[in-house]
Amino acid sequence: MEAVIPDRTRIAPEIEKHVAGEGDMESDPALAAARVRELEPVPRWQDELTVRGMVASLLIGFIYTVIVMKIALTTGLVPTLNVSAALLSFLALRGWTRLLDRFGIVSRPFTRQENTIIQTCGVACYTIAFAGGFGSTMLALNKNTYELAGDSAGNVPGSYKEPGIGWMAAFLLSSSFGGLLTLIPLRQVLVVDYKLTYPSGTATAVLINGFHTAEGDENSKKQIRGFLRYFGGSFVWSLFQWFYTGGDACGFVQFPTFGLKAWKQTFFFDFSMTYVGAGMICPHIVNISTLFGAIISYGIMWPLINKNKGDWYPANIPESSMKSLYGYKAFICLALIMGDGLYQFIKIVGITSRGMYRQFSRKSVDNRVKNMDNTVSIDEMQRDGVFKRGHLPAWMAYTGYALFSIIAVVTTPLIFRQVKWYYVIIAYAIAPILGFANSYGTGLTDINMGYNYGKIALFVFAGWAGKDNSVIAGLVTGTLVKQLVLISADLMQDFKTSYLTETSPRSMMVAQAIGTAMGCIVSPLTFMLFYKAFDIGNPDGNWKAPYGLIFRNMAILGVEGFSVLPRYCLALSGGFFAFAALLSIARDVLPHKYRKYVPLPMAMAVPFLVGGSFAIDMCIGSLVVFIWHKINKKEAIFMVPAVASGLICGDGIWTFPSSLLALAKIKPPICMKFIPAA
Repeated sequence: MEAVIPDRTRIAPEIEKHVAGEGDMESDPALAAARVRELEPVPRWQDELTVRGMVASLLIGFIYTVIVMKIALTTGLVPTLNVSAALLSFLALRGWTRLLDRFGIVSRPFTRQENTIIQTCGVACYTIAFAGGFGSTMLALNKNTYELAGDSAGNVPGSYKEPGIGWMAAFLLSSSFGGLLTLIPLRQVLVVDYKLTYPSGTATAVLINGFHTAEGDENSKKQIRGFLRYFGGSFVWSLFQWFYTGGDACGFVQFPTFGLKAWKQTFFFDFSMTYVGAGMICPHIVNISTLFGAIISYGIMWPLINKNKGDWYPANIPESSMKSLYGYKAFICLALIMGDGLYQFIKIVGITSRGMYRQFSRKSVDNRVKNMDNTVSIDEMQRDGVFKRGHLPAWMAYTGYALFSIIAVVTTPLIFRQVKWYYVIIAYAIAPILGFANSYGTGLTDINMGYNYGKIALFVFAGWAGKDNSVIAGLVTGTLVKQLVLISADLMQDFKTSYLTETSPRSMMVAQAIGTAMGCIVSPLTFMLFYKAFDIGNPDGNWKAPYGLIFRNMAILGVEGFSVLPRYCLALSGGFFAFAALLSIARDVLPHKYRKYVPLPMAMAVPFLVGGSFAIDMCIGSLVVFIWHKINKKEAIFMVPAVASGLICGDGIWTFPSSLLALAKIKPPICMKFIPAA
């Protein structure tokens, strides 16, 4: 496979490990499944969009919106669930067609193109749950987060806005569709001409192509049984646990696995199947990094800082105040995130600039994959033909983008009076430039920097807006920039998937638009259900939602500078900022046999604020996968995603009925609590 940057594997070792190691994604017959089956007739783009597919997409989108929302409002560490969603979309339709066959009902064939459309639409729906900022910037606007941030010059009285279905849906609808149109005219350049890898999109295509083979069809029977078994078990287990949570700090979620002293420092197994499943999906180093972060913070640092209560910070203020221990937790966590994020930003900009320079400066070369006869492969000719036939006119994209810009310019200041209309114009003006750079970098490294662009915009607009408007203006405009930049890169990943599965770009765009519209309605409804049913944002509860306070403090920091920090907090934060940057550099420069053991700062940061129980859950998931691979590696490869998806979906879906029970004021009958012996 020709790449824009010949030494890409040295730049992005994780991609080399998970993708390139399997072979050439675009020419390898095992991955493209091209020589295993005869060339299939490609359906019309209209035929790829089916009623059953849209129903399945809505169901999958709803399920994963509930799951993502639960994770975003507890720890905020949302794993990549695209592979799980692709698997579930395949299992749902394959199971449905087999059920119809048993009853003698003839149904249309389930193709890989329809599979791709369902996965794309479902993912677009649940992407709004985390890209929309429900666990971060949106939550940072509410009154509870405003109060937690404490009294400071930047945290102006009245600078909050309580969540509401109406304004949240309106804001999302006005801000989410622009990103879909930003780079439409450049899709041919990024995907076909430059042949950017887009590893996540390629991996999803490989998975879907593999499903629709004889071997994939046989494995799917085992996957369906495994998914249903663990889905049912996880759901029943969550239901059983609910009966023992009739009070504060009750139930299996507070089980002192390693003793009461360890439990007080959040070191216990809380029996969360969501995080066990997430641990099975995430790489081992991510899970180990979270545990390492928990040990450093709750195991060492916070007990030591707490001993200086009354000296470093006042003893007579609550621990949830930003002037107390919680301030150290929030800002050191933020320092780790920013240290890693800044380095990654600089690195990706450098990679992108170098790649674009090489691409534009080299002479015209035929980059096509050649076969033994030195001719263009039939597979690639067919893929190119499908991709070009699905051409979307540039004028349509430009007109649509201008229209959505006007809608956003009008509606955003009406929803948020602190946001000036020209802030929105600036956001939409710079989004295509940032979106292209981000999409190019994502194609090379698989790292979507949308959140980092959003953070930079947050700081810039918070500092520019003036003290009275700073926090809300920064949070809203940062969210807007993040949405536009992040969604455009995600769309290019989907175009790569459509290219490799021979799915029409037109049907992909329609599926993306439908899924985004679904998400703009489903996500606010789901969020408000959780918001009304649970104590969201309570630092001492189960629904900590840490990133809400983190992002609000980032906006305050943009206005006040470092004067808001507790004593010695700046020095500690600076040290951890440098520590995060050094770890990130080490992961890039050390030989592979050493760098694979270097922890990830971004994963380390989360337990600094929320504790170590979820890290233990995820490490147990890692242990299960490790043992399974040792016992039967072949089975583990195709069964782990199914089992993990079952665990996540079963536990996640239980959250929906449990929230309805909470709204109906139906409380569990038993409180199981552990106390020291007399």
